[in-house]
Amino acid sequence: MSIVTLTMNPAIDIATTADHVQPTDKTRCAAPRFDPGGGGINVARTIAALGEAVTALFPAGGPSGSLLEDLVRDAGIPMRPIPVAGHTRESLAVTATDTGEQYRFVLPGPRLTAPDTHRCLAEIERAAQDCRYVVASGSLPPGVPVSFYQSLADLLGDMGVRLVLDTSGPALRAVRGGVHLIKPSVRELAEYVGHPLPDRSSRVAAAHTLIERGMSEIVVVSLGAEGTLAVTRDSDRLFAAMEVPVRSGIGAGDAQVGGIVVGLARGYPLDAAICLGIAAATAALATPGTGPGRPQRIAELFQQLSPSPDSGLGPFALPR
Repeated sequence: MSIVTLTMNPAIDIATTADHVQPTDKTRCAAPRFDPGGGGINVARTIAALGEAVTALFPAGGPSGSLLEDLVRDAGIPMRPIPVAGHTRESLAVTATDTGEQYRFVLPGPRLTAPDTHRCLAEIERAAQDCRYVVASGSLPPGVPVSFYQSLADLLGDMGVRLVLDTSGPALRAVRGGVHLIKPSVRELAEYVGHPLPDRSSRVAAAHTLIERGMSEIVVVSLGAEGTLAVTRDSDRLFAAMEVPVRSGIGAGDAQVGGIVVGLARGYPLDAAICLGIAAATAALATPGTGPGRPQRIAELFQQLSPSPDSGLGPFALPR
């Protein structure tokens, strides 16, 4: 296997629509769509859509945990669920058809014990024996120390496995080093440095803060409609966003991480890997719920981004 994803706080993502959403009155909704959710699981779905081998690791508990396992299995993702006592959380997104606005309700995850956390690390150690990248994405559930991702980075560093991390808040602030690539949003990066980041120069400087502190070799900042900023010790480049109709924005950031990691695992230069991530995120915007983009659509968008002729890339290869 080439890539493993870890989702410490997975969820069942429920998406539906309603004619109108207002307080107090009952909101009659359409039939719901159920997707396996949580950052790492969403990343794994894009990686699989692009034809790369991936295994999803996540704690799961209770009837909702069993349903999550069924949904991951139905999505065709090899998995290693870690049994826990608490019930896996659920998240609800309701789109009001009269305004196009989306309302998202995110519940807390189950409280994990110290033995639960240890089992997660032990399972990652076993799974990472024959992989090149581990992607850890999402929040930490109650009970898990904020230093968990640093413990993961230390473990993988000793194994020679590269860690890609997408998290925020206290979990991000607790990271000291050993990460290959960190992908915060501009809001998350601003929270980390403690001040607004209104322009490119301030964003580059903030990203360099993470690099100079030894946290990560690469910082990829998602800017929403403004695009994506990729920063290394020696370079920074702004990639424009692609303008497309948006059906659902949920999971697009995870799709971007999935595309970037696939590019890196295939040996693409960083710029081309970022382009693949943008293509994957853009394709995901057209899917309902948190579904990944169609491989053919990702390929079309990737070609539109036109990696440079000297990048060493041939035509994008669709999975067989």
